[in-house]
Amino acid sequence: MALTLRTLTADDLREFQRMVNSSFLFDSVEDRLEEWRPIFEPERHHAVFDGDELIGGGGIQTREITVPGNGPQPVAAVTSVGVKPGHRRRGVLTRVMRAQLHGLHEEGREAVAALWASEAAIYPRFGYGMAAEFARLSVPRGVAFRRGVSVGGERVREVSRDEAMPAMKAVYEAIRPGRTGWLSRADGNWDHHLADAEHHRDGLSAFRYVLHPQGYAVYRIKSDWQDRGPRNELHVREIAARTDEAYAAIYRYLLDIDMVGELQFFTASDDPIVHLLEDSRLALRSRADSLWVRIVDVDRALTQRRYSSDVDAVLEVSDEFCPWNSGRWRFTVKDGGATVQRVDDEPDVVLDVQALGAVYLGGTKLTSMARAQRVQEVTEGVVNALSHAFSGDRDPHCPEVF
Repeated sequence: MALTLRTLTADDLREFQRMVNSSFLFDSVEDRLEEWRPIFEPERHHAVFDGDELIGGGGIQTREITVPGNGPQPVAAVTSVGVKPGHRRRGVLTRVMRAQLHGLHEEGREAVAALWASEAAIYPRFGYGMAAEFARLSVPRGVAFRRGVSVGGERVREVSRDEAMPAMKAVYEAIRPGRTGWLSRADGNWDHHLADAEHHRDGLSAFRYVLHPQGYAVYRIKSDWQDRGPRNELHVREIAARTDEAYAAIYRYLLDIDMVGELQFFTASDDPIVHLLEDSRLALRSRADSLWVRIVDVDRALTQRRYSSDVDAVLEVSDEFCPWNSGRWRFTVKDGGATVQRVDDEPDVVLDVQALGAVYLGGTKLTSMARAQRVQEVTEGVVNALSHAFSGDRDPHCPEVF
């Protein structure tokens, strides 16, 4: 039977959720339907049907992402992409990706798309580049800060979820314009990010909420009682603070909680904790990919962020999946702002759209992409100049999976 593709309606949510659960080999939990509803935008979801059966699809959340130097900008936050077992290798995912990306271009909507990849080999085929990483952090309880670290005198206290939520939202909104990779959060996004039913906990405790006058933390506890005493694990969901002192104070509070053996946190790759500690080796870290970015329209996307230095170069971009991006573009930065124009001039640099997406948030260096043979330098010195221009003041980080 021929496969068909269409956008969804609100009535399709249950079948769409079942498809996603099947794709990721999860059991279907019917009461999760209402968790999805506030963040489900049916008109921005595409699904492929084999007859009457919904076999694959993917959606977009309408959100903002903070880009280097220019605060929040629109982003197509791609989510819930999957194909049921037994229906793979039939072009289903390709049809969904084409509908999403070509639709964004034709409608003149978001110039950039972003996602978390279930498997890193999938999305480069559709032009996504690995633009950010996170650090898996493990720190022993009670570890000492180095001399001179200030945690101030403000009290850090544990509160109920109801008391914490307004304060956390205020802190988050105050700081996200300056945090590259952070997303806007409507109430539904907050509820989804901090969903706390039993099936979300994976054997850990309910969320616990910590407030400081300038910040907050959310964490769970994994119980571990050993013969020599408790070695519980403290799993941080999120730490955010308006000031560096508040950030250190919240970390100090979490590291001093009794009956804990170790703190674990999926945090920014440049989290300052290693430099706060007296013995930096006690903070064990490993890195993994987080955000993947896809440039939908080269000319619009590159002008939405700011840059660290002036540069003038012709980029020859290849993009098989979104051919309107292919060609030569003069990229000129003056005083941080960029102009992008299509030209016929000889190129200074040759690259594909995946490499451009990887460097967009400033976390991946263009020089690294060149060393990986993803970028070809035609004019000597231009790759270094472009790499410096694209670099940011801090590593991009997205503190939530969407």
